Amino acid sequence: MITAFRFFAGQNAVGLAQDIRTLTQAKTEIETTDVSSQQNCLTSGEGRVRDASSPTVSPGPVPPSTGTVSPAPYCLKRDRYSSHSVILSYLRDGRGQRLLDVGAAQGDLARLLTQRGYDVTAIEGDPGLAGTARGKCREVVVADLDRPLPDLHGPFDVVVCADILEHLKNPLGVLLQVSRLLSPDGNIIVSVPNIAHLWIRLQMCCGRFEYTERGILDGTHLRFFTLASFRRLLREAGLEILELTATPVPLLLIVPKRYHGRVLDAVHAINAAFARAWKTMLAYQFVAVTRRRVSA
Repeated sequence: MITAFRFFAGQNAVGLAQDIRTLTQAKTEIETTDVSSQQNCLTSGEGRVRDASSPTVSPGPVPPSTGTVSPAPYCLKRDRYSSHSVILSYLRDGRGQRLLDVGAAQGDLARLLTQRGYDVTAIEGDPGLAGTARGKCREVVVADLDRPLPDLHGPFDVVVCADILEHLKNPLGVLLQVSRLLSPDGNIIVSVPNIAHLWIRLQMCCGRFEYTERGILDGTHLRFFTLASFRRLLREAGLEILELTATPVPLLLIVPKRYHGRVLDAVHAINAAFARAWKTMLAYQFVAVTRRRVSA
């Protein structure tokens, strides 16, 4: 076992150092944004919001928050190895490119992407969260993602589906719809949890399959993916995988803060490296960069 670890570490040390440098930049931006999103992940602002779930669709402001927080507010993940950090590492300088954020929640990722120069349209099914997202990007559209999408005025250069497909009844249908909104050279970036993670396997061997408030078995998850089924989903959506990586179990959320420090950071870096090396068993989430497959 020790010999195998030494070989693995030697083979991956250079790539690991490069990954850490790239993801640290994304983590820094997330931490800057996170200061304003820790209070129940809610902020205010002025912006254009379009409610496509009602018979009359018209741009306009969403009424101010009444103080009632929508169920399970979704915050940015500050971990440098998280799906948000990985996605941000792929999306550098926007230079005015049009980007569609699918399932944008309260819009914190959309805000970071706007700050990077992307022209962001966010689509969110929860009116409360959509109201919170106003002012963080150019436009927020309120629409039920389990129904046909409204006119989003494509095409888009990038579509981001970050941690949303597992919450939908028909993720394939959504991917098919947004892929038609892509520009010819556009990309779709998708992240989903891995139901076949080692911990879930061990739990099931013990006869346990218990939903939780967050994580792989989040109580709001309707669909589950393994690496094989995730690849099949993308293929059936007519997408070609350009890059596929994995994120590790978020140790920084699990381990009490009093134990945070250099030792935990080093362990977490190794944790991330093993997750990428053995995706089927140790990946917490999969992140794929794709494009529309060109027919022969």
